[in-house]
Amino acid sequence: MIRIIDKVLYTASTATTGGREGSGLSTDGALNVRLSTPGSNGTGTNPEQLFAVGYSACFLGAMRRVKTTDGARVPDDASIEADVSLGLTADGGFALSAKLHVVLPGLSEQQKWALVDGAHQLCPYSLATRGNIEVAFTVA
Repeated sequence: MIRIIDKVLYTASTATTGGREGSGLSTDGALNVRLSTPGSNGTGTNPEQLFAVGYSACFLGAMRRVKTTDGARVPDDASIEADVSLGLTADGGFALSAKLHVVLPGLSEQQKWALVDGAHQLCPYSLATRGNIEVAFTVA
């Protein structure tokens, strides 16, 4: 099912040249990155790192919007460590996978999972990746 936007809240606009050995720039100038192929020892970042930062930031924001039955809230010192892997598939293609390690100090295991499960239903990155790539979560 394709989710259709009824009201646009924000549009990110960028221009990229040179692919994995190029650069990317947002139209507002806030983002200006050199790109390098993973493992190339180049001086730039790579799309997988950018995806990991974007997904984890969005997911943390989504957790802050989750309403749990016991009113658990995301602590100020919460963090997410994200691993995005690029790999080969059995048919010779490429695929991504993501692992998010969610750190929620001071909450019970049940509260942590309630926030993570709720955010996974709400986060636009989770919605975009669901059924398309492997996504796994751990909590601490």
